[in-house]
Amino acid sequence: MERTQFFSETAGRTIDVPRHAEARFGIGDVVRHRMFDFRGVIFDVDPVFANSEEWYQSIPEHIRPDREQPYYHLLAENDESSYVAYVSQQNLLSDAEGGPVGHPNIDELFEQFTDGRYKMRRALTH
Repeated sequence: MERTQFFSETAGRTIDVPRHAEARFGIGDVVRHRMFDFRGVIFDVDPVFANSEEWYQSIPEHIRPDREQPYYHLLAENDESSYVAYVSQQNLLSDAEGGPVGHPNIDELFEQFTDGRYKMRRALTH
């Protein structure tokens, strides 16, 4: 399998990535966590795990997801708070029918919520 590399500032190391990783979700998609009670909008995608080893090891082993799958950065919310979450693909489900996300930073990254997803601000696309 062909692989490439990129440097992850969050992980503080170079990440080895399969050349053809397939993400199920895209930027602007609204998702919810499969096991925990929160939902959010995706604002970035890593083709494989690209966070710190300490973060990864803090996940209980019996529910720790595989590193070799896409991981998503979410503007997330639950009933108590809004925050940024980092979630494996296997733990996300589409939640487009759930309506807009109430995270206070939505307007910094996205223009509007239409047809179950957010459109990224034009100034932020390339």
